[in-house]
Amino acid sequence: MIKTSGPLMHRYLFLFIFSLFSSLYADIDIEELSKLNVEALLVKDLTTREVIYSKEALKRVAPASLTKIMTAMLAIEQGGLNRPVLITSEMIRVEPTVAGYKEGELILLEDLIKATMIKSDNDAAMAIAYAVGGNVKNFAVMMNEKAKKIGMRNTHFTNPCGYDIGSHYSTPKDLLKLAEYAIKNPIFNDITRQNQFVYYGLNTNRKYVAKTHNQLLNRYEYAVGVKTGYTSKAGPCLIARAKKDGNDCLIVMLNSKANRWVVAQQIFEQIFVQRVNTLVEAL
Repeated sequence: MIKTSGPLMHRYLFLFIFSLFSSLYADIDIEELSKLNVEALLVKDLTTREVIYSKEALKRVAPASLTKIMTAMLAIEQGGLNRPVLITSEMIRVEPTVAGYKEGELILLEDLIKATMIKSDNDAAMAIAYAVGGNVKNFAVMMNEKAKKIGMRNTHFTNPCGYDIGSHYSTPKDLLKLAEYAIKNPIFNDITRQNQFVYYGLNTNRKYVAKTHNQLLNRYEYAVGVKTGYTSKAGPCLIARAKKDGNDCLIVMLNSKANRWVVAQQIFEQIFVQRVNTLVEAL
């Protein structure tokens, strides 16, 4: 028996690990993924940092309420989450979905962030824009500066809600970068995994209930966020994350004509099961 050690052993070990992970997704049904009726789709294994599947990654798309990930992150990183925000008429001149705030009401910034992410309330997102940026125009500048800073090279935001107003666009690749950036923040992660949140106006004691639109959180036990979106232009959109048995996966899905909750769950399970099976077979 020949014994190896030192650099030679390290080389064999590297080649073994490389071949293992190169074949890790050999049996993932790429053909079936390509048949899905979605405009764009990205699937990334956050454990191995590998993009498993990519469809129209660079296509310019309407991001809808996926935009609110950036809105929430700017508010979280600005700090002062316990400060009250005075609701003004400009903040509530928005279309549904809305929380229904009243002019003159005081709402905690942290509660606005949760309402923005969990229920996708547009008046909450607009309130964040005014509270953090002073007005929508300045906040959009902040959004675009942050986008460039984290490597979103083909994105332009015009508003904090995700309305199809002006030149408001992104790409699946950029939205994946945004999601990967956001999930590094524990406050963000704690918010996006919540099904429901109850809060009150500070000076009115009016009760607000923010219920998630993300049905994956209710139907799939391993789901841990992140955000849903919809406009007539964007169609049904979803950025979803799931963690199972030490595995971590992120999906970006744009303009899905198929049931996005079913599709996302099936993708997650296929990846998680395949990883386990491949690792067991390799041992």
